[in-house]
Amino acid sequence: MYRQWVLTALLAWPLGAALVVMLAPPRWAKHIALATSLVEFAISVPLWWTFAPADGMQCILDVPWIASWGIRYTVGVDGISLFMVLLTTFLVPLSVLGSYAYITTRERGFYALLLVLTTGMIGVFVALDLFLFYVMWEVMLIPMYFIIGVWGGERRIYAAIKFFLYTFFGSLLML
Repeated sequence: MYRQWVLTALLAWPLGAALVVMLAPPRWAKHIALATSLVEFAISVPLWWTFAPADGMQCILDVPWIASWGIRYTVGVDGISLFMVLLTTFLVPLSVLGSYAYITTRERGFYALLLVLTTGMIGVFVALDLFLFYVMWEVMLIPMYFIIGVWGGERRIYAAIKFFLYTFFGSLLML
């Protein structure tokens, strides 16, 4: 039962929490983001315990998404993607904690974007459908652009534009 819904939960949980962060009072944003990322890590850890290395792709969920175009929502993990999911869910709470002192303006926006970025990163690692992979890739890039452009360092605008150009042309090549 756990294995059927866990990857979708890992994708939906931070996305839903990003909406909560945007609606919550600004002083709660970082705490909600931290709690969300810790729960995300707690959800992902049992994947490691239930993973059977000899079985190949696991926790597969394959359902029609846009049936008229033959696009499916297909997610799953193998040994490499499982490691990347665990690494992501481990590092996001550390990123939230590390940003506590640094992010002092527009906190709700930053933490909401960080949670959307989490959804995109995990989505890239678990997507088994090329269309879903592309969507998750774009979901990952948009928050990164804004995080760089708004909360980046001294040359953040230059870096954000350069990031946009590289990722835009890379995304076009993926099409």
